[in-house]
Amino acid sequence: MSDIEKVDELLTKAEVFYLATVNEDKPKVRPLGFHLLFEDKIYFGVGTHKDVYKQLEANPNVEIAAWDGEHFLRFYGVADLTKNQNVIDKAFELMPEIAEAYKANNWEMGVFYLNDATAEFRNMFAIEESYEFKY
Repeated sequence: MSDIEKVDELLTKAEVFYLATVNEDKPKVRPLGFHLLFEDKIYFGVGTHKDVYKQLEANPNVEIAAWDGEHFLRFYGVADLTKNQNVIDKAFELMPEIAEAYKANNWEMGVFYLNDATAEFRNMFAIEESYEFKY
């Protein structure tokens, strides 16, 4: 299993994970559940009409935290907001109810992956494994 597959596996086991962004000078955290391993990158999706997307545009430094019941993941880096229509299409295929809502409201899905990123698998006391991702 590759390093990025290990990160994807923990996010899948966790089901819900938390994305931290910066809102002006304050942290902002929200739960997410969607992620997609595509072409050796893990993509996340949020609506471009939402505050979270505007925060990513203003300051792309983010951190994702997850707990799978055994291990804690800290996955942090720079959000790359480059549009990838293939990822958007796949996301809507996997989540048809979300696709319907976006279409009905004329919303756009923004997807991103973390570049210049570090994934730390931790227990309560120490880092057990750490991986770097640069694309």
